[in-house]
Amino acid sequence: MARNLITDVAGVRVGHADDQKLGSGTTVVMFDRPAVAAADIRGGGPGTRECVLLDPAATVERIDAIVLSGGSAFGLDAASGVQAWLREHGRGFQIRDAVVPIVPAANLFDLLNGGDKNWGRYPPFREFGYHACVNAAENFALGSVGAGLGATTVDLKGGLGSASAITRGGIAVGAVAAVNAVGSAVIGGGPHFWAAPVERDKEFGGRGSPAFVGPEALAYRGKGGPGENTTLVVVATDAILTKPQAQRLAIMAQDGLARALRPVHTPLDGDIVFAAATCAIALPDPIFALAELGTLAADVVVRAIARGVYEARALPFPGALPSWRDRFAS
Repeated sequence: MARNLITDVAGVRVGHADDQKLGSGTTVVMFDRPAVAAADIRGGGPGTRECVLLDPAATVERIDAIVLSGGSAFGLDAASGVQAWLREHGRGFQIRDAVVPIVPAANLFDLLNGGDKNWGRYPPFREFGYHACVNAAENFALGSVGAGLGATTVDLKGGLGSASAITRGGIAVGAVAAVNAVGSAVIGGGPHFWAAPVERDKEFGGRGSPAFVGPEALAYRGKGGPGENTTLVVVATDAILTKPQAQRLAIMAQDGLARALRPVHTPLDGDIVFAAATCAIALPDPIFALAELGTLAADVVVRAIARGVYEARALPFPGALPSWRDRFAS
């Protein structure tokens, strides 16, 4: 597709705000019009805000934006900054004369990556959220930016990635992923990505798959302790979906994490996939077309995760993990 970004879905924009000295940041996925949304949470240590209302049984059908942020639980403040921007622009769920922007959020743990986290009384993430909205656009940077700035994996610098695809019927689907995984995106330490079977146009190096994957590459390797690791994903589509259909899309897309990272969905992770539909194009049928869409959604999640690690740059702090490019670009 045109950009190979989640913004290939019309009506979706993405913005970042971050601080290199802090070693953390925020990414916002904005919808030009309220989007039907749901979520699927499989990590054992999630940190979220406003995710209960995404349940198909909950009253609110649509949301205005989704926030992915570093900063652990402090990063959930970023949603307040996004709400402030949306309120200034008259966006939100209307209750008589009151308008309340609906902004689900999820965070990842990056507090021990070497950055200066002595921010004083209040953390900076609310302002990050506001400025990420100001910066939101159809084109956006990948790698060590926004929510991916402070992200790491067990063996390489993590980061923020994105990818997109289109169904045979012309429905677009895209993903953005902030990769701070307990496990690894590469096989046996690299250079090959677990995601290699679905790579398109050498988007993460074109190395393909190794001829043989030995038992040492399949052995458990993980980093950190409980609550220190998370991969955050937003999947968007221009299909017309109900909340239950968006929930099924999120469930199918979650399989992409298992194909791009090893291990995943552990007690140490806070892995979550949001699914949002801008509701522009009708599905040809409610079952088989949704199955195709969900299959492609999982693929773009796989590719977005690999791109996040491939595009990352090492943090400028003592002891920082190297990036994929540091080790393998030559």
